[in-house]
Amino acid sequence: MSNFKFYKLSLPSALTTLLLALVLVLAAGSTSAQAQDDDASAAGSEANTIDAEQPALSAEEQLDSLLENLQTFRANVRQLIVENTGGVLEESEILFMLKRPHGFYWETLLPFPELIVTDGETLWNYQPDLLQLSIENWDASRSELAAQLLSGNTDAIVAEYTISAIPMNTSDWEFMLYPNDPASLYEQVSLYFEQSELVSILLINTNGQRTFWEFNNREINLELESSVFTFVTPDDEFLDVLDKRETVGL
Repeated sequence: MSNFKFYKLSLPSALTTLLLALVLVLAAGSTSAQAQDDDASAAGSEANTIDAEQPALSAEEQLDSLLENLQTFRANVRQLIVENTGGVLEESEILFMLKRPHGFYWETLLPFPELIVTDGETLWNYQPDLLQLSIENWDASRSELAAQLLSGNTDAIVAEYTISAIPMNTSDWEFMLYPNDPASLYEQVSLYFEQSELVSILLINTNGQRTFWEFNNREINLELESSVFTFVTPDDEFLDVLDKRETVGL
């Protein structure tokens, strides 16, 4: 893998970026399920012959098919944050879990522990080193692209992004998303698939900064308890808890 640029984000923008990645991760591996369906419908025929006879899917249709069957995703993530001059600002190790339609778990293990988790109603951001916990009502509008992808709403994605699919070889693909709005935070989003599994995401900001995630030890559609996506506040008198839910609507 090449080195890419990254940047440190405040919670709102970090959440948008992370959920974007997670949402796109929903595309990971679902082509495996789609391939199984194709095999079943092609009973009695050679797979290569059937594939050759079927019309080619557009990039949008390919992305839609990837999102169709994935329910859960778990992976160890290598994150790189690099500034626009090429200097690496941070390299992190992260545990990531996703459960459709709303469960999101992003735990930074190294170098600085931090947890961002939501069940679709409440968002928790826990920083144990700083003894800080922020609690908010989850607002999907803060991350529209992520919310759309999590729900499989690719029609909205197609309306906002131009999508292209680039074959790297007979089994690997790269999807490129270019925003139609020139005011978008992103200049480009790319997803790289190896044998129907998403292995990396690259986000390029309009200011030249880049964020790169590499997904390792991928597990698709395994059972994930809903309790994974909720957070129990530690019993620590020194913990600074900022519960923003108390002021919502006031």
